[in-house]
Amino acid sequence: MAAAAKSDRSAPHIPVLLPAILNAVSPVTGTWLDGTFGAGGYTRGLLDAGAARVIAVDRDPLAFEMAADWAAAYGDRLVQQRGVFSAMDSYAADLDGVVLDLGVSSMQLDLAERGFSFMRDGPLDMRMSQEGLSAADIVNEASEEVIANILFQYGEERASRRIAKAIARERALEPISTTLRLAGIIEGCLPRAKPGQSHPATRSFQALRIAVNDEYGELFQGLMAAERALKPGGWLAVVTFHSVEDRMVKRFLTARSGAGGNANRFAPETHRDAPQFTQPSRKAISADEAETAANPRARSARLRVAVRTDAPAGDIDAKSIGMPVVREVI
Repeated sequence: MAAAAKSDRSAPHIPVLLPAILNAVSPVTGTWLDGTFGAGGYTRGLLDAGAARVIAVDRDPLAFEMAADWAAAYGDRLVQQRGVFSAMDSYAADLDGVVLDLGVSSMQLDLAERGFSFMRDGPLDMRMSQEGLSAADIVNEASEEVIANILFQYGEERASRRIAKAIARERALEPISTTLRLAGIIEGCLPRAKPGQSHPATRSFQALRIAVNDEYGELFQGLMAAERALKPGGWLAVVTFHSVEDRMVKRFLTARSGAGGNANRFAPETHRDAPQFTQPSRKAISADEAETAANPRARSARLRVAVRTDAPAGDIDAKSIGMPVVREVI
């Protein structure tokens, strides 16, 4: 692992929408928390833009190994914290800003042994923390119904039942333990991709990764933790890469900025608590043509930004922001 990680340190990593974030929150001052440290692009961008300190959080120990070559140059301005961003309010309080990049880091995708990629053969793992249930555990032990629900709810895969049936049939012959075997099973259930279309296994691999790492639950709890950890006037910037996550962030910020409206326009106006956030704009920010040309990964990225008010942190139900839930995994 260490050798593989070291060999990839020189690979270019381009943080998506970093200029847009820095422009939206300018001037960058005080203490920030980067809840998805990864290859360190946002952390370095914030420190170089003027942040006094950045608390860098990641559940993947490899992230901090890879930062060893440059982190020391920032001294005590950079604080590395292994953990999950849903617990950020236990790491810090009165933050001037929080940034979250919900995409999978290229350093994880590039390592076949991490099992995230359907393009590279490796063990069917997908655990960001390298602990707990793996994708192989779910694929080989969860019921056919649960697998179908995971693929549909988390990956929006319309052929979820067909794929789950094929997985159940194939695992009865031999456990499914590698990424390419699973990708081949999925490919056999779907039409061949046309030029320019994504790989047939894209949605299914995304869904399994989300299930393994409880990414939707982590996002919901992380948004609530950011509300508790930010000081009045503090910035929240979230970059998403697919529609479900963007919808969750959009609905959360709409609800917490008091802009949700009544479900029934004929019903009496109900009492609302003071909003916890304001939004400079309710529209998501997308990458411009120059960025997408330089970094195709930015094409699907959406940035939403909000400012914390001085209202007390509150509570909200996950269902109200459209968080998909699969009740049982194994």
